[in-house]
Amino acid sequence: MSFLNKAKKYTRKGFSVVKNEGVLSLGVKSLQKLQKKQIQLTSNSAVKKKFVSLVDRQNVMDADWSSRPYVKPSTKHDAPFVINWVMSPPSSGGGHQNIFRFIEILDRSGHKNNIYIYSNYDDMTIAQARDNVKAYCKAKNLTFKRYNGAMVKSDAVFATGWETAYAVFNDKNDSQKFYFVQDFEPLFYPMGTDYVLAENTYKFGFHGITAGAWLDDKLTREYGMKCDHYDFGADPINYRFTNDGDRKQIFFYARPVTERRGFDLGIMTLEIFHEKMPEYEIVLAGWDVSEWDIPFPYTNLKTLRIDQLSDVYNQSAAALVLSLTNMSLLPLELLATGTIPIVNDGPNNRLVSNNPYIKYTDTSPEALAQALIETVNRKDLPEYAKKAAESVPRDGWDIAGKKFLSILERELS
Repeated sequence: MSFLNKAKKYTRKGFSVVKNEGVLSLGVKSLQKLQKKQIQLTSNSAVKKKFVSLVDRQNVMDADWSSRPYVKPSTKHDAPFVINWVMSPPSSGGGHQNIFRFIEILDRSGHKNNIYIYSNYDDMTIAQARDNVKAYCKAKNLTFKRYNGAMVKSDAVFATGWETAYAVFNDKNDSQKFYFVQDFEPLFYPMGTDYVLAENTYKFGFHGITAGAWLDDKLTREYGMKCDHYDFGADPINYRFTNDGDRKQIFFYARPVTERRGFDLGIMTLEIFHEKMPEYEIVLAGWDVSEWDIPFPYTNLKTLRIDQLSDVYNQSAAALVLSLTNMSLLPLELLATGTIPIVNDGPNNRLVSNNPYIKYTDTSPEALAQALIETVNRKDLPEYAKKAAESVPRDGWDIAGKKFLSILERELS
């Protein structure tokens, strides 16, 4: 088997997991493993190593943002708008679900959305993309295409991940260019080429719409990027408070394949907690962790559908949610069910939500374990859980959607 065929085999395997689980960082990890594999494959042969990245190298070289910066067009656009979105192959959840939340809002407002699937390696078909998306998006006026270097004329075009920003920069249409930013993606990599290529996209001059205030502040301060942000919500249909009694369970969002979710730190935290509070069941969900050596009894729920989460959360007194880059959507979703989230302290989390029922603490196993213990030992925990659920606005995503629309209309009109 040639190097190129092996490369495709390994990357497709990694991206198939990304497709099913919605984890961009797993794709990153797969590519990093492939880069190491290249060294093994080429160390004793004449085969030349290949450029391995999420982004097409020609797209990078064509994007001369330093000497030919993007200039916002002066054209005024009339609603309804045509909007092109460039994205990695859409998964059945995760960050894609959040993108399509806003696409559905645009659709309901009469705007037309075109989805361009960008990938060097994933061979997801258009039919597979539609099937994944229809699980959570009911937009009617929606088309899917593979990105092949050109897009139809539109009023706006959105980059949705750092690798897609190069295609958007190179787009020749007179469209206004936006960047839907959900995390600080350079941190998905060690310092090197991909880190720099991801970081450079914040210098392209696009108008950023960010998930929460931390990214807005960071990109504006450090890169001079013009940004707006929306605040997170919790879907009241999928996340409901149904248990006003005792809760003898601890939930951990366990993602060993996603470094920014601090899996090892969480396991150390829960080991300390279990030694002191062995009567509590510890539930792990987010990934199948059966291959990991976990030093305490636990229930492995692997990956769950969205409609299964509320019942699990309602059995949990507290949840450990570690977010080492931008804050996860989980804390507010947990609160909506009465589960108290224990979250590592830092501006990346506090600037996204200052809800008083999120328990922020230092990022050490002992401090995190103590926060869990303090929470489950509250004598008023059932009443406290109910108040926590009531603190989450039921219209949070509606508010975010209206803000998103107002930003787009302001910038285009």
